[in-house]
Amino acid sequence: MYVARLGEGFIVKRMPNTGSHHAPDCPSYEPPAEASGLGEVLGSAITEDPTTGETTLKLDFSMSKIAGRSAMPAASGAGDSVASSGMKLSLRGLLHYLWDQADLTRWQPGFAGKRTWSTVRRHLLLAAENMIVRGDSLRSRLYIPEVFSVDQRDAINARRMAQWSQAIAVPGKPQHLLLLIAEVKEIVPARYGFKAVVKHVPDQAFALDAQLYRRLGRRFESELALWGATEDIHMVMAATFGASSAGVPVIFEMSLMPVTAQWLPIEDSFERQLVEQLVSDGRAFVKGLRYNLHRDQCVATAVLTDRRGAAFLMFVVSPGREGAPLTVGTNSADPRGEETVWIWKPALEAMPRFPSPNLAATADVAASH
Repeated sequence: MYVARLGEGFIVKRMPNTGSHHAPDCPSYEPPAEASGLGEVLGSAITEDPTTGETTLKLDFSMSKIAGRSAMPAASGAGDSVASSGMKLSLRGLLHYLWDQADLTRWQPGFAGKRTWSTVRRHLLLAAENMIVRGDSLRSRLYIPEVFSVDQRDAINARRMAQWSQAIAVPGKPQHLLLLIAEVKEIVPARYGFKAVVKHVPDQAFALDAQLYRRLGRRFESELALWGATEDIHMVMAATFGASSAGVPVIFEMSLMPVTAQWLPIEDSFERQLVEQLVSDGRAFVKGLRYNLHRDQCVATAVLTDRRGAAFLMFVVSPGREGAPLTVGTNSADPRGEETVWIWKPALEAMPRFPSPNLAATADVAASH
């Protein structure tokens, strides 16, 4: 750990790339970066400066729009190209990094019933506090809706409009874009074009054009199907947006991420089964995320943190991917002989039994989650 100066104060941070050196039940523990998509982007798209405590992020999507030039809308997810690059973060990669750094991928039994949208929002904003994108503070460009309250409607709207004012299109000048992270309520046809309606912003939809709407349906077909078929799944959206000269928010690029009732990200119904079983069994774990990696690459779905010793990696190999190699962190030493890897192939077998915990879950941080 080290002490970094931040503004007028100081913060205690973990030294870069040392999270996996901590004990699994330590609050500073982080699974091996190579077991997830983090390993590909760490040190290139994500660089941390221990002298300042700031983390610089390189993005592969635009945070501005040139006046008079139409922007090509994109449904981002790092699966649109044949090969993804670790040199810059996709929109999905940025969302995954924020979720990781906000500890929203971490679960312990004591968190049950305590993780609400208010908690999610607070942790995301705190995580973004020391992140820099294109020379700007990510926190200043990040809009996450406050929990809506009828009594506080006017004050909430005033704060929202004050932040959106920096993204209003002005003729002859580049338009700064904001980053939206919100829970989707619906994405539907509007009177003109299409609109995304998000939770906690009941009086203002976000406009999107027909091209982006069609690309969303193709790119996120499985995620949208999972969301539509399961009542307790939330859909989280990350999007770049600006406000038109009339004040209407317009989305330019979007990525979608289904999460469980505990706000733990999942990719499909098989991951959902594993994550919900771990929660039901009272296990402590960290959910693995894909970042920029292609879907054909198998990343660790979860890493148990209630067991001593080497990281215990859990893989769900979805139907059709049985021949795909596991992530790099499991290949070099073949840890399967040491029983530190659990693999489930739903097309071939029932879910295997979980290894028993041999560490007590940490309870003193549960109240904040």
